[in-house]
Amino acid sequence: MAPIPPSQQQPLVERLMSACGGAYSPDVRRKYFITGPQWAAAYEGNALFHAPTRTSVDFERVIEEYAKIGIGHWCTHDTDVIPSTSVMKDEQWEIVGRIKASLQKNGVQCSMVTTETFHHAVFAGGPAAEAPEVRAYAAERLKNTVHIGHELGASYAVYWPGSFGYYTAGTVDEPQALKWYADGLNAACNADIEFAKKYNRPTLKHCMEAKPFEPQAEILLPTSDAMLAFIFSGLLDHPDMVGLNPEYLHELMWGASVRAALGRALLCKKLFHFDINDGYRLKHDVDIAVGLVNPLDWLNVLVLLRSYGFNGPFNLDYKPPRTTSNHGVFAVSFPTAVDRFITLWEMAGEVMEDAVMKEAIEALKAGGGVTDIHDVDGIVKANAELLTLHELTAHRLFQILVGAHKGRTYSIA
Repeated sequence: MAPIPPSQQQPLVERLMSACGGAYSPDVRRKYFITGPQWAAAYEGNALFHAPTRTSVDFERVIEEYAKIGIGHWCTHDTDVIPSTSVMKDEQWEIVGRIKASLQKNGVQCSMVTTETFHHAVFAGGPAAEAPEVRAYAAERLKNTVHIGHELGASYAVYWPGSFGYYTAGTVDEPQALKWYADGLNAACNADIEFAKKYNRPTLKHCMEAKPFEPQAEILLPTSDAMLAFIFSGLLDHPDMVGLNPEYLHELMWGASVRAALGRALLCKKLFHFDINDGYRLKHDVDIAVGLVNPLDWLNVLVLLRSYGFNGPFNLDYKPPRTTSNHGVFAVSFPTAVDRFITLWEMAGEVMEDAVMKEAIEALKAGGGVTDIHDVDGIVKANAELLTLHELTAHRLFQILVGAHKGRTYSIA
């Protein structure tokens, strides 16, 4: 193939994107509660060892492009769109007004807001640091974000305590730090109650997001299970208002089963929000788009969520690769991420209705029919063949994933 001059590269990408097929229309995409974050679309490709590979993108462009793609909801950290020096000042409300106008113009809703409590130097010791003025500032920032959320019509607030931890053991009093962290969350929830009255709206759903490591060496609330214990610890003024926003990769990073973690959250009725992406176990937070690493696991996860009636929000918390251009972020990265999720979601519905899956699962639940519960050998014998259905159902899931259940095979000639 001859070299492709720059003037022909975007048309090539768009032609091959069209040749891929399998895309959903913007109207179809809008039927799913999928949210697009400001930070994901505006990500410039920079990281600890990486220089930026893309130019900055403002919120007007992000919101406009999401609308074209068919992503019906937008979310943001406060300082993704408001400079730190303008937060909680008059300039903030001018920016919020512009965001509101842009959302209305493009028919996009603000679904969630979150506070940056990890990047700025003031949070070097975390949002629940020893210095009372740091904690007071963090609490004001949290309350301010709740206010912004109500102004923009959001329904969710997310909290990622990424800097809530330490580098060296013995420098932090863990129980005290957890109490201080609860104070900040209580300030946000109590402010929310007042803002909800003022705006005549329901209170927000406050969602805690766990991550086992990064950026601190040790995180005090590293997993969704740790956060469930924190919610039910008695430290919160309004535990009914607080739930979880698990992230797929954050659960996977420490070697856990994402489906099992979600199952525990569902059991506690605390699965409020879900960040969707992909990646690898026991590695760093690479934030690959959904379904590109673990599509079979994703199918299993969505079968669980559909079975228990969780329909979103599903937040596209991933990073378009550094190799993707500014144009490619909106022409390829986001539409394909949404379309893979929709495909897997609908495929999960197919799994639930599949006759083979249904019969196998029902047979396992029916058991072998032993009536003497003291006859342990009889119980083993009665169920020995039924248990083979575990592997059979795993095979059936793979068939559905690749279309083999509809007769798709590959020639070996």
